[in-house]
Amino acid sequence: MLSTNDPASALVGFGVGLSLIVAIGAQNAFVLRQGLTRSHVLPIVAVCALSDAILILAGISGIGTLLGHAPSLITFVRIAGAVFLLSYAIFAAKRALRPQTLAPDQHGNGSRLAAVTMALALTWLNPHVYLDTVVLMGSIANGRGEIGRWWFAAGAITASVVWFSALGYGARLLTPLFAKPNAWRILDALIAVMMAVLGISLLVEL
Repeated sequence: MLSTNDPASALVGFGVGLSLIVAIGAQNAFVLRQGLTRSHVLPIVAVCALSDAILILAGISGIGTLLGHAPSLITFVRIAGAVFLLSYAIFAAKRALRPQTLAPDQHGNGSRLAAVTMALALTWLNPHVYLDTVVLMGSIANGRGEIGRWWFAAGAITASVVWFSALGYGARLLTPLFAKPNAWRILDALIAVMMAVLGISLLVEL
């Protein structure tokens, strides 16, 4: 039986981290879209991976326990996140309904600051990020011993870097599929529906 203090904890962390990060959501949809347009991919990937690293380390440091005793904070983040997601859903729906905005060469004109701000908002205004990354992963990691938890963190952070890099830079392999405006219309329509469902679900859970 492997000790919880050996490097095998890194593999556990990698698996757990990947299973939580890969689930399709607002953040992944945004990274995919940026990757397809090849717009500010590096800073977007860096922001998402660094944010995950901060949250994972916060959970392992015990902040997850404190967060569990602050329901009002979770409620605030939930409301803010719902408003943001619903607003983003409206903008995505407008893009899907206006064919002239769907040409691939028009998708990469946004500023780097706007793209980074969007990535930060999609990460930090999502209450599920705190529950999954800080509370859940923190509790799993802290159950693997003093040394094992840091190996677990290293594995989980590595999973985040690998996933967002693959999503952001691998999206260009789908470029031929999105050579037609209708493909962008479908993508933006799906993003709009996803953001709306996520936003509504946050309000329902209040």
